[in-house]
Amino acid sequence: MGLHVMTHVHLLLLLCSSLSSAAPVSKSLVVLVRSPVSEQLGRETTLPCWLNPPQSAEALEVRWYRNDHFDTPIILYQNKKMAQESSYVGRASFGLKDAASGGLAAGDVSMKLLNVGIEDEGDYTCYVSSDQGYDRGSVTLKVTETGNTPLLSMVGAEENLVNLSCESEGWYPRPKLHWADHKHNLTPKSLEYGKVSSGLVSVHSWLLVPSSSEVSCSVGLSDMDTKEARVRLEIPPPAAKKVSGLVPGLVVFIRILLAALALLGWLYIKKRVLRKKDKPESNQAEENMKLLQEVSVEKAALEEAKKHYVNIELEDKGNPYLTIKDGMLRDKKHPDLKAVTCLTAIRGTPGFTSGQHYWEVSLGHPGVEVKQSWWVGVTMATDFPLQADALSSTSNGFWFLSSSPDRADSFQLNTEPKVLLPVRSRPRTVGVYLNYDGGELSFYNVEDESVIGSFTAPFQGDVFPFFNPGIGDPGPMKILKRTEQGECNDTGNNERAQEPES
Repeated sequence: MGLHVMTHVHLLLLLCSSLSSAAPVSKSLVVLVRSPVSEQLGRETTLPCWLNPPQSAEALEVRWYRNDHFDTPIILYQNKKMAQESSYVGRASFGLKDAASGGLAAGDVSMKLLNVGIEDEGDYTCYVSSDQGYDRGSVTLKVTETGNTPLLSMVGAEENLVNLSCESEGWYPRPKLHWADHKHNLTPKSLEYGKVSSGLVSVHSWLLVPSSSEVSCSVGLSDMDTKEARVRLEIPPPAAKKVSGLVPGLVVFIRILLAALALLGWLYIKKRVLRKKDKPESNQAEENMKLLQEVSVEKAALEEAKKHYVNIELEDKGNPYLTIKDGMLRDKKHPDLKAVTCLTAIRGTPGFTSGQHYWEVSLGHPGVEVKQSWWVGVTMATDFPLQADALSSTSNGFWFLSSSPDRADSFQLNTEPKVLLPVRSRPRTVGVYLNYDGGELSFYNVEDESVIGSFTAPFQGDVFPFFNPGIGDPGPMKILKRTEQGECNDTGNNERAQEPES
């Protein structure tokens, strides 16, 4: 109440002074500002405001307020004392417009604002007055936030088309999404925006593209902060060789997509036969033969990989988050674990520095639902990152296939940016094939003898098998071993054990 009364008395004195002197206020005080100001969410910013020509503002009245809220300023400097609006206490203060500023003594009355939020976006008024007059200027604050790298996912469509979707979240304000191939801009079938309670914006879009194409999806607020995901799609012909000329930065997962599309071809064999009865019988037979040849190639690749079977042992170092017994792995349901990280990961032995090696992991157990949370792969790391938010990516020596934490119908690999792999049925047994010298790591669904996905990577030094049973999943993970001929092994096959290769 005292502040309110003082304000009106002061305004009355200013009015009388102005009328008696009849001098334009611009000749008494001139306020300059710099606008607009753009700052990232959560950072601190300074709204520049100063007197011209420079003069001391220590004996003047300075107030910063929003919109027309003159009587409820963010900060009020009067009689060399500072008062603040309650919601800005600890966040708003005088700042320096630049490193050479002399502060209040030199007429710099800029306002510093800490921990900028979306609600802080808008117009601010800098008002300075004295017994001789007053002036003010307006500064516009724009708040921005850069979201996540776009996530690409795909499902098969009819007539050699792929439904490719792109999504990204955590942006402010609304970002622009752009599709393109290597020659043209592409028009999406759908473009939708959403907003979460924090005010941040998400975007989702999809389009149909040929099954042999190269497509990019970019999301950003401007050309300076755009994030992009790019993928090359191609259904490989029978007995296809390695893909060359890969997009820089995507070597890790281009082959993954090829394998995924080959699997889709197998899943759609029956569907295509039924739907193409209107075509000549010879054309149907030719198409079906191609698809069956692709499946045959995958089956032959798995049989070849199994020739290099090696028995893996778990490297038990007393991890407090895991239960390990007879090659079976479970998490201990620790209450502090909120996401799957390397805290529940473990290496296998032996390690490899050359050669070809294959092992199998069971994700299904009698009486228990097939595991929904898991990682399977290899690592060059000797020490795992123990921080809960530490990255386990290909850049620091990890290559693995995992269940998707967000989607039950997808798998993913630890690439950046991520591309989701469609899943029609969850494998009970995953086969892992490491071709060290060829720089390949492939994952197989052992039950239907199909490729799930593959990495292409330059392995160096010792590479070890890598496992993680996830969190909050009652299903165990078991490392399967082959036994001597005549004994029944874990996979139900009677095959001679393969000696570990080095």
